[in-house]
Amino acid sequence: MGDILIGTCSWTDRALLASGWYPPGTRTAEGRLRHYASRFPVVEVDATYYALPSARNSGLWVERTPDGFVFDVKAFSLLTGHPTRAGALPPGLRPVGPPQRSLRAAEVPDAVRTEVWRAFLDGIAPLRAAGRLGAVLLQFPPWFMPGERARAWLDDCRRRVPEDLRVTVEFRHPDWFAPRHLAATLEFLRARGLALVAVDTADGLPASMPPVAEVTCPDVSVVRFHGRNPAWGTGTKEERFRHRYDADELAAWVPRVRHLAAGAGEVHVLFNNCCGDAAVSAAETMTGLLREERAPGAPGGHTTRRRTSAPRTSAPGSRGSQTVISR
Repeated sequence: MGDILIGTCSWTDRALLASGWYPPGTRTAEGRLRHYASRFPVVEVDATYYALPSARNSGLWVERTPDGFVFDVKAFSLLTGHPTRAGALPPGLRPVGPPQRSLRAAEVPDAVRTEVWRAFLDGIAPLRAAGRLGAVLLQFPPWFMPGERARAWLDDCRRRVPEDLRVTVEFRHPDWFAPRHLAATLEFLRARGLALVAVDTADGLPASMPPVAEVTCPDVSVVRFHGRNPAWGTGTKEERFRHRYDADELAAWVPRVRHLAAGAGEVHVLFNNCCGDAAVSAAETMTGLLREERAPGAPGGHTTRRRTSAPRTSAPGSRGSQTVISR
């Protein structure tokens, strides 16, 4: 039975900063990350989708969080076939034209994509060196549908990422999970050691994704909760992800999370529902639900443990701790 780490998909979301969740006076980037890491054992870095990561920032993240805290890092948009702002590329790789121009993946030569992959991996190297890189998330766009070209792109991504790094894959096209494709999808991912990301979204919409929770990599599984807003797939970012989960909605996922933990070394449960403190509140609720499931004397005899260690640069007597659900 693997450990279950619960967190959110950002610690710097503007709505979270304005919600009052951070203690008064916690106004610096360092202070906010230290506080977040005292409450949760994992976070997803969303900013690396919009801009390539820097080794300097990755090193600071390591310094500002306790031993055992891990970062899942979302791949840069170009690497998963999303339109990418030309100005987001390194200066030597930018095409001629306005920096705000949106580049399609087909416009970018393979040599440029190779250099962008190198820059991305160099930027997260300090996390990898410190053993703090949880996984690299490949989140694909809604038009990335099953087929030979998509499988070739996935194979290309897997080849470019060092074998020791865990890679997770989130699909946004429902056909990957259609009855005629589901078995082949799972088989393809398992053969390459790619971990399928299970998702929770609004139900009954054209863009709705089914809650398929299957282990395709023995090292890690991931669940991402996007909220259940009816604007999923159509509205602005704030509209698509605005949702506040209640306990009943989250309780329905407890058996699925336990199923994943039975087959993977770690399960990362991440909340991406923005607006105020909705994500951190849901993460805290899910932690409580799983703690109740694993309380001493509960069926299976599993318990929670506190992952506790002193931050590398903490003040004397201060300690960081996060709840990890484990056997």
